[in-house]
Parts: sequence; structure tokens; C-alpha cells
Amino acid sequence: MQALTEQELHNLGMNIVGKKLQKMGYEFVAVNSALKKHPQFVLFKKGEPTIFVLVKVTNNIQTPHDYDKIWMETFVTHAKKQNAKVWFAGIGIANAESIELPVFKDKPYYVAFDDFTKVL
Repeated sequence: MQALTEQELHNLGMNIVGKKLQKMGYEFVAVNSALKKHPQFVLFKKGEPTIFVLVKVTNNIQTPHDYDKIWMETFVTHAKKQNAKVWFAGIGIANAESIELPVFKDKPYYVAFDDFTKVL
């Protein structure tokens, strides 16, 4: 069995978030799926401000929405200059058999993602 790489886990999280954003009616102005490059999504919806979405995938399925406040301030400052909003998508993805095991390709996994944290 081959465990998903950090980039593959991130891509899985990006797909989950992207599908939810599409269902919400947002258009993607830009998408960046590279690890540690933010924001991952820049969104547009007529009549609304631009939204920057930061995606972080973790194996913590209890509190995946937690983020480093100091880390977030950088993006909030940038968004204010752009008159944009900042949303955080914390996604917990864990092996369905045991959270101690990595997530394997083609094996069941849990996803913990309810909604976006609206930071700004």
C-alpha cells in the first residue's frame, strides 16, 4: 500500500473545497495548488468582494479548523489592501481504519470539513 504524499493530500483537500465553492456559485479567478503557497483560491461572484481562500489539510479530524493567528495576519493585511475577504478551509483527512495510520491510495478515509472560517 502506498501512502498519499503531502502534496496528494493537499490536492485531495483542494478538490473537496473546490467542489463546495462551485456549489456555492463562485467562479475561480485563480487556483494555486502548490504546498505552502497562499491563497489557494481567489474567488469571484458578481456583486461581492473578492475572496481569498486558504486551504490547510491536516490529519487532525477533531479540530481541523484551527490555524496559527500570526500566520493568518499576513493574509489579512494583504486582503485589506485588496478590499478582499479571507476564508480559511481547514480540512481533516484521516485513515478510516486508524488515525494513527497514513491515508493510503484507494483506501477509505474520513473527511472533517463542515464550512469555511470567515477570518475577514
